[in-house]
Amino acid sequence: MGVVQGLTEWLPISSTGHLKLFENLLDLKVPILFDVILHAGTLIVISVFFRREIYRILSSIAHLEFETEEGKIVPLIIVGIIPTTLIGFIFGWLIEDTFQKVLPIGVAFLFCGTILYSAKIGEEKKDNISFSTAVLMGMAQGIAIIPGISRSGTTIAVALLLGVKREKAFKFSFLLSIPAILGALGYTAYTQLGQLALTDLRCGEILVGTILSMIVGYIALKLLWKTIARGKFHLFALYCWLLGTLLILLGFFQPSRFA
Repeated sequence: MGVVQGLTEWLPISSTGHLKLFENLLDLKVPILFDVILHAGTLIVISVFFRREIYRILSSIAHLEFETEEGKIVPLIIVGIIPTTLIGFIFGWLIEDTFQKVLPIGVAFLFCGTILYSAKIGEEKKDNISFSTAVLMGMAQGIAIIPGISRSGTTIAVALLLGVKREKAFKFSFLLSIPAILGALGYTAYTQLGQLALTDLRCGEILVGTILSMIVGYIALKLLWKTIARGKFHLFALYCWLLGTLLILLGFFQPSRFA
């Protein structure tokens, strides 16, 4: 599960969708907190990969310097995280109940593939993220709590569609994810910590999964950047379409297990 999380968190193919899929295929019964803990491993990857940008942002906050390039990102992240938080609180319980089987997850993968492929038509002209772009990326990040819809995929695709240059879209997408992952980890730990203790998972097993998600996640993040830099980002849509179609077929032909 740690390998699956690390590989699919940064590649735009939905880590949550793949985790749910493997839980179904392997008949695993784990609380959502376990999935969120694995996300914490990939959060460490972001901190390492973007360590210079994070340091400059924190320095700008400490010195109240919001006119620098890094300082201007702070209010954009705040604006972007608001719709993410609202969508999570309002619709989180409904999504958790609905997207447990592979049939609805398959539909979500088809939708995700369409969003990814649409990024191909965007014209990269903008050097900066505007407040309206930050809000739309935040909304995309909120929608991506649906298993089968990629967080990185939808946020980057939205930015590219709006004409943001690929390097800026890539960087802001992952900086925007930091408070979202921290918030999800804190809230889920507070509400579901007892459920994790009721499973057979031990601390050592959780630690192994988290470390593996970090190692594989770093490799996947570098691969994603190379793919975006070469203008091949939209090709991940083919994988999402193929997997989504397969899951829908499984849901129809084996409804007792997968529907």
